Amino acid sequence: MAEETLFEKILSGTIPGNFVARGPNWGAFLDVFPRREGHTLVVPTRPASRLADLTDEELAGLMSGVKTTQKKLSAYFNTEDFTIIVHDGPLAGQEIPHVHIHVLPRQEGDKGKTLLALWPDSPMPSGTPDFAALAELCESIRGE
Repeated sequence: MAEETLFEKILSGTIPGNFVARGPNWGAFLDVFPRREGHTLVVPTRPASRLADLTDEELAGLMSGVKTTQKKLSAYFNTEDFTIIVHDGPLAGQEIPHVHIHVLPRQEGDKGKTLLALWPDSPMPSGTPDFAALAELCESIRGE
């Protein structure tokens, strides 16, 4: 049997967690190292390393948990804007091998950045999109 993940320990109460909300197959608790106040993690009850490892039912439940969490945070922080992040696997920045969705309430002047900030050395988008190259890549991905 694999060792329990940190999130399994929080979900079971072995390690304390500050739960914002819970559902039948997910829990939402405050991140212990928040990027901003209200930074919450929504995790499935069953440990899975990647989104693709979840059943359709688990994935739907997880997204319902994100929605419920947003409603709670929205009411408290008086915002309807959120940054939602999933690091799906270690190369994507996942530090704990248990799917988790970061839900961060956003407010005017919070100094949060956009997706472009994840790749600061990449050039800023400009000009006209290369639609032909995008179509070719899309066809290759679909296997056509």
